[in-house]
Amino acid sequence: MNLPLKQLKILDFSTLLPGPYASMLMADMGAEVLRVEAIGRDDLVKAFQPSIDGSSYAYLTLNRNKKAIALDLKKDDAVEIVKKLVAKYDIVLEQFRPGVMAKFGLDYQSLKAINPKLIYCSITGYGQHGCYKNRAGHDINYLALSGLASFSGTKTTGPVLSGTQIADIAGGSHHAVMAIMAAVIERGGSNQGQHLDISMTDAAFSLTGMFGAGGVGSNEDPTLSGTILNGGHFYGYYQTLDERYLAIGSLEPKFASAFFESIKQPQWLKRGFSTDDAQQQALIKDIATVLKQKSLADWLVIFDPLDACIEPVLTMTESAKSPLMKDRNMLVDVRSLTGNIVKQIAPAIKFGDQQNSKNMFVTEPNAADTQKIISQLGYSTEQISQLINDKAVK
Repeated sequence: MNLPLKQLKILDFSTLLPGPYASMLMADMGAEVLRVEAIGRDDLVKAFQPSIDGSSYAYLTLNRNKKAIALDLKKDDAVEIVKKLVAKYDIVLEQFRPGVMAKFGLDYQSLKAINPKLIYCSITGYGQHGCYKNRAGHDINYLALSGLASFSGTKTTGPVLSGTQIADIAGGSHHAVMAIMAAVIERGGSNQGQHLDISMTDAAFSLTGMFGAGGVGSNEDPTLSGTILNGGHFYGYYQTLDERYLAIGSLEPKFASAFFESIKQPQWLKRGFSTDDAQQQALIKDIATVLKQKSLADWLVIFDPLDACIEPVLTMTESAKSPLMKDRNMLVDVRSLTGNIVKQIAPAIKFGDQQNSKNMFVTEPNAADTQKIISQLGYSTEQISQLINDKAVK
């Protein structure tokens, strides 16, 4: 199937998560992605566990459907290769701190002179300008400074850690892809590229649009256990007898009524919509006591027939094997670096009758691919050999 981004060619200089996840999304949608690795410095994600054939499953997922080349950007010859590539590619994705690409002579202004249609996307923690632009950070720091962490949790827990990187992915990766797609559309009319400045903290700040909006507009902060989604309501996770968990999302009256009827406490419905915090906290404890009396399997016999927003908290392996993920084609077989078939989480965005498993692969920089890529830029076999000897390329 011809995928919608098949006309786009992306040079990806990023590592770790935000940039690689963004370019993975675009590669899954058909873009040609060339990943530029630094010689002698592996992506840290590669060493994560669990792994197969020396690479983590995370690394294999983030880098599927991409070509790869290894360059030493501290060498002029390697920088020259990038500049020749930029003439043929129309998008650059990078994740260095502000100013690093300029030190290599590969900043937007330098590359724009070569390709005026270039879309250049920079993902950073705090943006290309501002008082924090050179500050180090990770997902937890961006969530902290955005205000989101301040009301993510309950009074008992305090701010809670998430099992996935919200600022990195929802903030960095997704906003980068949206911005790039918007810039591609704009370029179709103007015939000009542009520099996209994606700050993960900016994006995390904007993700608070439901409860953060009230904080900004009214100057009254959302608080721990102060909203219907963070412990100020019986909406939440509850432990069962066998130490599993149920997700109770019965916010609306019709769902709440079905829930309380099913646990044989219909009189609690009125309590469920009380605005008194003490009453809500008492109700949460009462619900927890009831749900702790049966195992998850026993509760599912009761809850499964209901349309009341009640679901089990599944492990990753349970989710992967569930009828839902099977029905939605959310698993895919990908050919690994050594030719092994590795099962991965499939793209969530599908087009028409797209077959997720068709021709998906993972590759790393290697001599044959490097020679092919560089020879297409006009380098002779002798010149390529010299570049390899000089360790400008690998």
